[in-house]
Formats: sequence, structure tokens, C-alpha cells
Amino acid sequence: MSAAREAVIVEAVRTPVGRGKAGGALSGVHPIDLLAGTLEALVARTGLDPALVEDVICGCAQQVGEQSGNIGHNASLAAGFPEAVPGTTINRQCGSSQQAAAFAAQGVIAGAYDVVVACGVESMSAVPIGRSRPSSRGERTARRYPEGLVNQGVSAELVARRWKLSREELDAYAAESHRRAAVSWSDGFFDAEAVPVGGHRTDETVRAGTTAEGLAGLRPSFRTDEMAARFPEIDWSITPGNSSPLTDGASAVLIMDADRAEALGLRPRARFHAFSVVGDDPLMMLTGPIPATHKVLARAGLTLDEIDAYEVNEAFASVPLAWQHEFGADPARLNPRGGAIALGHALGSSGTRLLVTLLHHLEATGGRYGLQTMCEAGGMANGTIIERI
Repeated sequence: MSAAREAVIVEAVRTPVGRGKAGGALSGVHPIDLLAGTLEALVARTGLDPALVEDVICGCAQQVGEQSGNIGHNASLAAGFPEAVPGTTINRQCGSSQQAAAFAAQGVIAGAYDVVVACGVESMSAVPIGRSRPSSRGERTARRYPEGLVNQGVSAELVARRWKLSREELDAYAAESHRRAAVSWSDGFFDAEAVPVGGHRTDETVRAGTTAEGLAGLRPSFRTDEMAARFPEIDWSITPGNSSPLTDGASAVLIMDADRAEALGLRPRARFHAFSVVGDDPLMMLTGPIPATHKVLARAGLTLDEIDAYEVNEAFASVPLAWQHEFGADPARLNPRGGAIALGHALGSSGTRLLVTLLHHLEATGGRYGLQTMCEAGGMANGTIIERI
């Protein structure tokens, strides 16, 4: 290829999130329809002929039940995209749609695509968490990890223990997540990125009045007699208040070759600067964002001081706090609009949701570089750096 190609973001939208349980604001919306509405909004905002989309790459963590059968392609058909537009659905657990965006952008850079959609969806009310979990990991995995792996909540406790994070720190961080998200809604920041679904216009999970003192009364969620005996060193501080809530949501990003965007009269808003994906200790499980950040910064030739905002997914408060301690990161730049503790963690949607919010934040503040990273089941993590144009 004679000239370097550049992958750019032209548009980025998300739904508000609803609680991922019966009676949640989006629980009556089929996950295919939830994503379809987001895809419709993506092309409507740009005036793009959807026939120009060469692929729809969708992240979804639990591809069973109503989310099975290649939900990415089904949603593009439901959105009215031409039947000639293909779609695929991928699974890198919580980072599924961040990986979708990476695959899409890398495809553009490689010349496989000129116009592609990366998106994600999860209806945790329709497909409860754990429904796609295997009954066992097989004999070989058991031989490698004879003591057994643990669920993510216990891993969050192990992270808190390793970085000496107190219950007070975890709860204070969680309360600040809600405060930042509530301010972002009241200031109208999220209006530009959130596409209403029916009468639902705001994130159902944001609680403006949350305080650390109020959260202090909640009981730990993951302590069992078995785990307490296995890990006597754990103080058991992870609660529903300092964890991300179960949610329903969808998000989507329109990615193009920069020259193609110019030819179509569309404005590139950011370019993809660097990518990383790593594996890490599957027992600790949630520490992957640390090596993923080291790797993506090295590939970009940047230091963390040069990054204007960092989106580190708040699966549990211990994850971004451990990351912050490890890098000595500026807390004001860490999840500046609030994170998943307030805004929810609709698994397959979260990667592109973080990207949507990061892009809009850079535009609102005049920042140049943004970094996103998220922990993923099994000890994996993705890292992405974008540069505002």
C-alpha cells in the first residue's frame, strides 16, 4: 500500500442505560431492537447511506438466548441496513466492543474497510449475568489452576488487598463517580451522546445524592465461608455500592478511512492512535488494565502525563484505584464524567460506551489524547488511545 491510512471516528452515540432487571427502564426492549435504534441514530446523524457500511462489528459478552445468533447482524437488519451489509459478533467478555472498535479501526488501517461500524450491546435483564458461564473449565485448566479460579467479586477483593485500598477509599471513589455523572447530566454534557429510547432519556443508575457515609452501611457481597477460609487476608470491602450495577444498554461508533470521510463530506472527530491487548493473572483477573496501559503508551510513544483523560472501566472501585496508584495518575483526569459505578456496565456495550464518552469529553474540554482500558474476565484487558482532531 503506497500511503499510510488513518482510521478516524466520525460519529459516536449510546443509549442511556437502564437497570438490568425486571422493571428496569429498558427491560422491555429486545436487545436486537436496543442496538438497532443506536445504529439508526448513528447513520441518521451523519446522513450516511447505510449501504456504504462494509461491516458491522458488534461486541456482546453473553451470546445466549435473545442475544444469540449473531446479534450484530440481526441488529443491522432490524435497523433497516441493506441486506448486503454483513455483520459479526465477537466476545472478549467485558471488553467486547472495545475490541470491536479495535478490529474495525485496524481493518481500516489495513485497507480491508473504508467504512465500518463498531458497536456493542448487552441486555442484562434479558440475559442475566452468568447465564453463558460454562459448567466447568475442563480437566486441563483444573490441572493448571488446582486451587481453582474465583468470581470477579473475589478478584476485586484481592486487588483491593494487594493495593491496600480501604473500604473508606472504595466508597469515597464510588460516591464521586455518582457525583461526576450527575453533574454531567445536569450540565447537559450527556445530551450530545445519549440517544433516547422511547421515553427513557437519562441513565437510570445515577444517584446524585450518593455519599460515602451512606455506602458505608452496605454489606460485602462476595464473602462466603469457603472464600473466607481460602483467603483469610481479605478484609471483604466490595459491596453493591462500590461495584458497577447490572444494566441494559447499547452504543455504536462510525469509523472510516480519513480520505473516505473527506470525500463523503464528513468531519473526522478523532483518530485511532494506538492499540493493545494483553492477558494477565486469571486469579487476580482485574489487573490487566495496568499492563495494557504500559503497552499502549509504549506503542503510541506517549507518557501518561500527555494523556488528557483516562477512561478506566469501573467494574469495581478497586480496579481504577489500583490503576491510579500504579501510575500515579491524576484523579481529576480519571473517569472525569463518572464511570460504570454510576453509569452502569452493560458488558458488551461498555467498550464503545467508554469510547463515546471519552470522545465527547475531549471535544468539550479541548483535550488532545484520551486513553481507555478495561478489565475483562479471565485476566485480559484492552487499551486504546485516540487523538482528537
